[in-house]
Amino acid sequence: MGIADFVSDWLIDNLGSRKKKKRKPNQTVEIKVKMDCDGCERRIKNAVSSVKGVKSVEVNRKQSKVTAVGYAEPSKVLKKVQSTGKKAELWPYVPYSVVAYPYVAQAYDKKAPPGYVKKVPQAFPVDEAPDQRLTMMFSDENPNACSIM
Repeated sequence: MGIADFVSDWLIDNLGSRKKKKRKPNQTVEIKVKMDCDGCERRIKNAVSSVKGVKSVEVNRKQSKVTAVGYAEPSKVLKKVQSTGKKAELWPYVPYSVVAYPYVAQAYDKKAPPGYVKKVPQAFPVDEAPDQRLTMMFSDENPNACSIM
């Protein structure tokens, strides 16, 4: 019986079951696109929704932002938006509350939507900096600062 079990297991593993493709993780792709009218908005929305793997598309003309949710790669979505004739780039902004130093050079942008600053490495704190821990120890944001003083 050992050989019959071995042969049947081998047949099931190699011939009976097909290998399943690994599915890409669900992700959100945000793109900055200048849109002037409803026609531009509709053209971009139709182009992005035709990309394989995109589940939903949200267009915000006021912020010049297109958000695509699904299994599509950001580079493919960006190329599809650029094929409409519009100048597009990946969303270069992060929320104001995420950045430690929002007014550092090159981070503050007048063209950014309200509540956003540019995503630059100088704006984020370095975790290994020893002075960062000491500064936070006496910060007003630290609830235990009064007990230290």
